[in-house]
Amino acid sequence: MTPSSAPITVACTLALLILTVSCAEAPPPSEDAPPPPAAPVAPKVIAPRTAVPAPATPVCPPDMVLAAGRYCPEVRHRCLEHHPDYARETRRRERARARGEDPGPRRAVEICLRYAPGTCVDETRRRPLRFCIDRHEYPGQAGALPALLITWRRARALCADADKRLCTSDEFNFACEGEAMLPYSYGLERDPRRCLQDRPYIAPERPLLPYAECQERAWCRSALAALDQRAPIGARPRCTSPFGAFDLNGSVNEWVMRPGKTAPWRSGLKGGWWGPARSRCRPMVTAHDENYSGYEVGFRCCRDATPSNPG
Repeated sequence: MTPSSAPITVACTLALLILTVSCAEAPPPSEDAPPPPAAPVAPKVIAPRTAVPAPATPVCPPDMVLAAGRYCPEVRHRCLEHHPDYARETRRRERARARGEDPGPRRAVEICLRYAPGTCVDETRRRPLRFCIDRHEYPGQAGALPALLITWRRARALCADADKRLCTSDEFNFACEGEAMLPYSYGLERDPRRCLQDRPYIAPERPLLPYAECQERAWCRSALAALDQRAPIGARPRCTSPFGAFDLNGSVNEWVMRPGKTAPWRSGLKGGWWGPARSRCRPMVTAHDENYSGYEVGFRCCRDATPSNPG
């Protein structure tokens, strides 16, 4: 080695030592050393559980509508315009009385064409009513003809078979007139285009048998065909009440229950029929007992409404 090469050799040796130290593996961590801190974990967010309400119980079956509100037992209706036939008959009777004569039986049905709004005679007597009523007359199937030639007793039994009952007279009133106390289910003015009514009267030649028996005898079937002026259920969609029940006026008379009466006079007929009759909500025929079956007599059913689920 020459004196000039000594500094180079020393420098190279130092560089090699430095490189060796820097490249050496780091010593393993001591077992006594504390573990490194864990990485922070975001807190788990749990969404609040939304309460799922129980499915609501239908208040009425699908073939019925709910009638609910405050009912006035006694209503005053003032006619503003009578049918011309009734107006003429009224004048005839007045002239007969003025001459001191007996006017005899009425020759025209009391039909009012236009009413003033109804008034409740005593508002403090209004009471709540809540019930279900058949949307249509029995059998309640669109396109079918309403039942007729049926007794009150048979109608009551058919309602019971369907887990229903005959409507009371008050229930029929309220389902027909609503809280507005309408004289007709559709309003204050009579409109034969809306409901099946004011058809020509055809007098029966003899009483007919109840429907099932009538269909078994040719003479009865023929006699019924000559009288029958029914229309299919659903044929008049504008003949509807404030609660959505159809044909409560016109079509066929409907049996109702008269509370407080005893057999065989628990029966009443309401709503009118297809002929020239009053066909209003309030009037009721009480002259026929529970075994009567007229060629224009049908029915529909009611039932208590299911209580609403608590909200």
